[in-house]
Amino acid sequence: MRVRTFELRLIAVALVVCWSVAAGLVLLAYRPGGPLDLVVGLLALTPIGIALAGAIWPPVARGDVAFPAIVWLGILALLCLVPSITGVVNQLLAFGSRTLLPSLEAAYPWLLALFATSLFSGFGIARRLQGGTAIRRRRLIAGTTIALVLTLLSGLAFGAVAVANDVALRDRPIEASRFGPTAGAEQPPLCDADLEAGSSARLNLHMNATVDLRPVGTVELTGIRVGRDLRWLGYAATSRQLGQFGAARIGGQAWTISPGTRWQQVEPASVDADTVDLQALGAALTPELRATAEDRGVEVIEGARARRCRAAVDGIIFQEAFPQIAWLVDDADLHRWRGQLDYWVFLDGQLGQVAGSINGEATDIVPDALNGTVEVRLTATERGRDTFLYPPSP
Repeated sequence: MRVRTFELRLIAVALVVCWSVAAGLVLLAYRPGGPLDLVVGLLALTPIGIALAGAIWPPVARGDVAFPAIVWLGILALLCLVPSITGVVNQLLAFGSRTLLPSLEAAYPWLLALFATSLFSGFGIARRLQGGTAIRRRRLIAGTTIALVLTLLSGLAFGAVAVANDVALRDRPIEASRFGPTAGAEQPPLCDADLEAGSSARLNLHMNATVDLRPVGTVELTGIRVGRDLRWLGYAATSRQLGQFGAARIGGQAWTISPGTRWQQVEPASVDADTVDLQALGAALTPELRATAEDRGVEVIEGARARRCRAAVDGIIFQEAFPQIAWLVDDADLHRWRGQLDYWVFLDGQLGQVAGSINGEATDIVPDALNGTVEVRLTATERGRDTFLYPPSP
């Protein structure tokens, strides 16, 4: 019994750590400026107490079925928590969204993790209250009841305050946002509705790659697009490339630049794939792919409301959408790679942000490597504004 108690306490401690990390992120990083920011952070601490109860009173169970079931219950909670924490990190630090619970699809992993944690601790509390010799069915009913009460109290309190804080932010008047209109239709268009790129846009793209959890390079790109005319500069620091790249097209003329060279005039058709947001929209966000996209709910990004959608992609589509990936993986075969792209549709029905990743076997990138991952984040801001492009100096 002592060994089983120790093993269950280890799982409970892992749950305490994971919930502490999640609560710390919300308490310290969630500051969108709403009236209930601090209250949201404080309520995020409540699952820590629930998990701590499981560490103090572990749900020790006898039998060849009961004990493995309790262990798998704790593992299930961890499996829901870890990727959810990663999602919060990306959401708070990378994507710019401050909406914690945009939809049921985004909230249910947290709710499932909370219920599994409450059930894990509830069985331990029931055992403490009724004693180890109590009838197992009574302990099962008592533990489940305790878990339901803890989940409802903690989940409803946090959800109600978080949603109230989001509503207060949405109702706050904001004159302008670089991501798009802040007033107009009540809700952004659906994921499978017509999606357009702005007539002009200020572009920012970030890509990074890892192989077996080791970084192999990053790409940073900034520029402007007006119609199909464009001018951008990118810097690649990878195991294959180091230096500045760029492309420009103005009217009937086009130029490119690569490390160690100056701007050189090229055929305009050679930069057709360098329109960045237009290329991503045309290659990865086609009507066929968006028809099955997952609706992740409405978020607020720098004051602009947007619907977040998620589409599944493969490596070939990813390469076509973001040709800058060649600076990271060269001509590696990615047809077996799989991943997803999140895209944000703003009130004007235009694409304002794309973020996602793909991963797969990396032997073509690094010999004897197992797994590689490429992440991308693209923003198209200040869409539709009057902008003038200057030709580069040779």
